[in-house]
Amino acid sequence: MKLVLAAVTSNTQLSGVTRHAANVARCLLLHSQIEAVHVIAAPWEYALLRDAIRVEDPRLHVHCVHLDPHHVARNLWYWFDLPEVAAQLDAEVVHLAYPSPLNRRKMRCPAVVTVHDFYPWDIPENFGFPKVVFNRMIQRQCMRAADALACVSDSTLARLRELEPARVAAKAIRIYNSVEPTRGRIGRSPAPQCRNSPFLLCVAQHRRNKNIGLALRALGRLLREKSVDPGMMLLVVGIPGPETERLQRTIETERIGENVLLLSGISEPELQWCYRNCEALLAPSLMEGFGLPVAEGLLAGCRIVCSDIAPFRELGGEQCIYFALGENEEEAFAAAIRKALQQPRRGQVALPQISGETIAREYMALYGRLVEEGEILPGKAEKNEDQWQSVGAP
Repeated sequence: MKLVLAAVTSNTQLSGVTRHAANVARCLLLHSQIEAVHVIAAPWEYALLRDAIRVEDPRLHVHCVHLDPHHVARNLWYWFDLPEVAAQLDAEVVHLAYPSPLNRRKMRCPAVVTVHDFYPWDIPENFGFPKVVFNRMIQRQCMRAADALACVSDSTLARLRELEPARVAAKAIRIYNSVEPTRGRIGRSPAPQCRNSPFLLCVAQHRRNKNIGLALRALGRLLREKSVDPGMMLLVVGIPGPETERLQRTIETERIGENVLLLSGISEPELQWCYRNCEALLAPSLMEGFGLPVAEGLLAGCRIVCSDIAPFRELGGEQCIYFALGENEEEAFAAAIRKALQQPRRGQVALPQISGETIAREYMALYGRLVEEGEILPGKAEKNEDQWQSVGAP
């Protein structure tokens, strides 16, 4: 099977979508029926993807497409150019790594899209107005045009069924993100401050749903109560975003500037060093689609303290320490961190449900079903005009 994996994003640093695309490519190469995996990337993320995939395989081809970094140019590329690229590469299936404009009329083969979350509806503060309106339109158009939807968790699949009509939900299945224990490539600390000092780790973009401010306030409380080492650091690894200025104000208000380090753009080996050496991984998210850092933390043997939300429960089971969001959440979070630090460090947790072999099998079954149903002609898909006219409708 020849697959085109479209992963053209605006990110100039490793993001969840970039890592998802790399993980999909890597796990599919474990399958003997894969003839070629063509990963399509923008110039600014080409090297990131190559490094994240970490596989030398003659079936893997990472292509760089040249386009303007503006989001309009990126969306136009998906609509006009992706169908032509898929045809040139003789693709049997096209897989979009995240919802993007999908011109199904021009696509000669089935199209699958990974649905990570529904943030444009559930937490519009991540985007701001009017950008959130366009994000909703694009995600809805893509989901309705695609031949199949791969939701990254049962929680995301359930939310899709709440937001979309039955004909769209019928195309959706749950396929987890592929996450594997890291082997080889021993990294080193990305920050000298953390080499000889204890530190807590939070891997999150600076967006509202990640709730990083709560982690900062909890650290401030722990330091004031003297219930942690006075040199305890909080290392926040993630791309700056809409919440960055607010986080900096919180650091000043809590007077924890010497105990907090905001980092971005670190390498995969450096990130794995952080997982292996942190005192605990903190994940206080308001909502998530999957929870990649929690999965990686479990595989690395981290103590994990996270908010009690469905995706984290689905992934972490009894392996994490949970706290309730809402009233007294800061106190509850601080108490959960104290509890975690009193426990021995956990060993690596086996997560066979997200192993490369398992996810490759599930994707190949999905791709194979679409191909076996016949080469889906553009006329069998919903008309694009109807898709765009109905994106605002339930």
